[in-house]
Amino acid sequence: MSPLARAEETDTPTTPLRRPEQPPAPTPRRPGPPHGTGPHGTGPTGAHGPHGPHGKEPRRTEPHRTEGNDPATYPPPRTEGTSSAKSPQHPTTARASRPLPPPRHRAEQRPAAGPLATPPPRPLTLDAGTTPLSALLAEPSSGAPRATILAVHGRGTGAAYWNSFLPLATALGHTVLAVDRPGYGQSADFLPEGLPLAEQGAALHAALKDFSRTHDTGAGVLLLGHSDGGKVALHTAASEGPLPLLGLDTSGTGYRYHPEALHFPTTLGGGATRLNWGPLHLYPPGTFKASRSLLSPTPVRESAETVHWPRQFEDLAPRVRVPVRLTFAEHEHWWELAEDTLAEMAARLTAAPSATTVRLPSAGHNISLGLAAPAYHLAVLTFLEQCLTGAA
Repeated sequence: MSPLARAEETDTPTTPLRRPEQPPAPTPRRPGPPHGTGPHGTGPTGAHGPHGPHGKEPRRTEPHRTEGNDPATYPPPRTEGTSSAKSPQHPTTARASRPLPPPRHRAEQRPAAGPLATPPPRPLTLDAGTTPLSALLAEPSSGAPRATILAVHGRGTGAAYWNSFLPLATALGHTVLAVDRPGYGQSADFLPEGLPLAEQGAALHAALKDFSRTHDTGAGVLLLGHSDGGKVALHTAASEGPLPLLGLDTSGTGYRYHPEALHFPTTLGGGATRLNWGPLHLYPPGTFKASRSLLSPTPVRESAETVHWPRQFEDLAPRVRVPVRLTFAEHEHWWELAEDTLAEMAARLTAAPSATTVRLPSAGHNISLGLAAPAYHLAVLTFLEQCLTGAA
């Protein structure tokens, strides 16, 4: 029950009226006039006082009906400056009273705000030119989408990494297309060694083109990438494609690697727990058991490019012409996060209308799997709003 509903119910007493304290029984006396013939008119408030001849509360009779005063809702709701208990009156002598306001019903209450119901995501296969790409598609419950978000997962995971993001984005009117990158999902059978990052970026352009043939993409596409998926999204943003791009938002995608990450572990062993997760209390119970179903081998052609990323970023950054937002978790250990390093990273995005770096507190590398995920996802969607309105 909502707080409003509870407050509503307290407006009307739910316990019976208490009887007043009974005075000592009076000395027996000769009965007075018949009930209802006293000087104050007919009814139980006659000659012997408000509680009858022996100080006892009379049996309640059906109250006089006025607008909004139905026996089914008696006692009536309390109104400001009045009491919910009324002295009974006889209908033939009572003065005309102001009609009571109609009772308030729960149906008239404003419903509490909450997320809109949206359909669950459904699997989809896209033609990426040289290979099919599997994906998850989540769409708004009604109407055309305001924009489309192409969500690109990181190293060794898959499209389901974005599961917690989908309901919020679709509730705000956006389509989310979460793809399995080349070398993951269905394409792993065709590309067991994967593709270099630049070719993955081109494959995403082809997948978007195929998607747009049968789906409304709204005002354009926001690229959303995590970790190595952010690298691929940067390649996509730096090259021409078939659809207008609105912006680029990445998490866990830096410029220079932290010395701790130079051996590039890709599994839960070999030190990757600290790099990929950070403090374990930053994730909901059961996250690590459930996330094992997300893990996939990292294709060798993708891994081979890891050491070359700083030079690749320097080449790509000046060619990105959309607003950019770069988020790093407080407990991010893959990247150097000194202020001067982050400032240099943003400064290299010379053609971008804006380039912002953000530190997210109480989060590890896999932000969208942790307790900080809602805060990050809301920030992504706020950035998308700014891109749509030209405020980014």
